[in-house]
Amino acid sequence: MSTPSATPPRNAAPRHLIAVVVLVPVLAALALWAFAWPAARTAPRDVPLGVAGPAATAQVERRLAQHDGAFEIHRYADEAAARRAIEDRTVYGAVVVSPQGPELLTASAASPAVAQLLQQAVTEQTSSEGTPVRTVDVVPAPESDPRGAALNSSVLPLALAGIAAGAAVTLLGLRGMRAVSALVGAAALTGLACAALAHSWLEILTGDWWAEAGVFALATLAVSAAVAGLAALLGTAGVGIAAGVVMLFGNPFSGAASAPQMLPDPAGAIGQWLPPGASTTLLRSVSYFDGAAATGPALTLTWWAAVGLGAVLLGNALRARTKDAAPAGEREPATVG
Repeated sequence: MSTPSATPPRNAAPRHLIAVVVLVPVLAALALWAFAWPAARTAPRDVPLGVAGPAATAQVERRLAQHDGAFEIHRYADEAAARRAIEDRTVYGAVVVSPQGPELLTASAASPAVAQLLQQAVTEQTSSEGTPVRTVDVVPAPESDPRGAALNSSVLPLALAGIAAGAAVTLLGLRGMRAVSALVGAAALTGLACAALAHSWLEILTGDWWAEAGVFALATLAVSAAVAGLAALLGTAGVGIAAGVVMLFGNPFSGAASAPQMLPDPAGAIGQWLPPGASTTLLRSVSYFDGAAATGPALTLTWWAAVGLGAVLLGNALRARTKDAAPAGEREPATVG
């Protein structure tokens, strides 16, 4: 006698339909907000700017203060101190006041968008006097990428590579040290490949080749370890959660196209705590500023990688413990001889 096949409940189909109809617009609205909101609200917010020179610096500061909340003023004794601050990534630029007139120091390698903004702001404040402002690019962007567009374009591929590696490890069923080895190996090869493309071929990076490869590898590992680690603890749903955080918040909040201080609060700060933003900042420091101000973003990426790999090992240990602690009724009964 044949048994009837199991059929889903009658109300399952309507529930699934409602879920699709509701969730898709919600996700679309969330993605549009995450990407469009920072772009639509891009403006200077406490951008670090230096003022140097013995003459009339107070007058320059008052003029810059007219841009309410736009600049965070740092004072320096002379031009040499202002240049060091720019090279150390303490400020994005500096206005040097001298008897010959004002001079603007910028660093387009730190952010072409901010360098252009500073030039416009300082020119506006001095145009009424008819005094020309000489601009000096202390740390220029490479000639092959003067607007930083190529560097900005590297954020998404690194995030996708990390998500793909973490998802592959999860779907292939790799666990424990095998999963860790696969993630580290994939990140290392990704770093070498990206450095070969960005430095050797496109020439958009100008720093130490191996240091740049290390940044690419660490950025990839931070994302892939987070994806695989959350999946090890929550199941395959963890892949979607981690990927969603990286794609919906990490990329648009990274500040790669402008600067963290150009994004609305708290997007700029959040972006620097996520792998895409930290990797962009670290790559700029290593490639253009001899590693200045690299400690913070390097620690952020290391924290993501370490916690993610730890979660991979923890998930494997918890799975093994659950299997060992299976109820007695599920085990094979002992034979009595």
